[in-house]
Amino acid sequence: MSVFSDTFAWLADPENWTGAAGIPARLGEHLQYTGLVMLIAVAIAVPVGMYVGHTGRGRVAIVALAGALRALPTLGLLTLFVLLAGIGLMPPVWALVILTVPPLLAGTYAGISSVDRNVVDAARAMGMTELQVLFRAELPNALTVMFGGFRTGVLQVIATVSVVAYINLGGLGRYLFDGLVLSDFPQMLGGSLLIAALAIAVDLVLSLFQRLFLTPGAAGQSRRSQQAAADLTDPVATEPVVQGGKP
Repeated sequence: MSVFSDTFAWLADPENWTGAAGIPARLGEHLQYTGLVMLIAVAIAVPVGMYVGHTGRGRVAIVALAGALRALPTLGLLTLFVLLAGIGLMPPVWALVILTVPPLLAGTYAGISSVDRNVVDAARAMGMTELQVLFRAELPNALTVMFGGFRTGVLQVIATVSVVAYINLGGLGRYLFDGLVLSDFPQMLGGSLLIAALAIAVDLVLSLFQRLFLTPGAAGQSRRSQQAAADLTDPVATEPVVQGGKP
């Protein structure tokens, strides 16, 4: 039980909350690394997932690639990129990007491809181009599923970005590796608790964002798109409305 009491004592120590090596500074570094990784991963995975989900081309290859990338070891990739590119920020970032692409790619592809085909056919029947079908019909209906993949990717990055401390970068992982070198187990446990708390807090914020802004809009858009499809296939709905005896 002394390890747990020492851990809470370490967390409560004011010295650990100030300075360049304090918890707030390490937390900021951790979030910066996470944001950079997610920005690059989204720029890669979302366009590819939208294209595959919309056209159906390369579906088997994308599913197989996503499964293979999930099996790659994080520390092994980090070591490989450091050997190839040297010590710096981008080698671990690219290693983490490779591991973050699969959930984003899978979420985007699943969201786009699962849109009701009646909605897509109705959009094409209204004369929309393929890009308009993608961005005005499929994308609004796929946002909820896509955001689920985004949340999974964010949590995965927050948990694994700690490995950047392996090559003397910052972040909350610094407490894990410094504690390991110094055999300071309370510091290691405290760092682990901070990473877990950060992941939970970020997921709660994303969940609240989805509940307040995304899900109602996506559901409403889905209902409107389904109603548009029904109107196009219902001859009665396409007849002009007569008011006061005049069409």
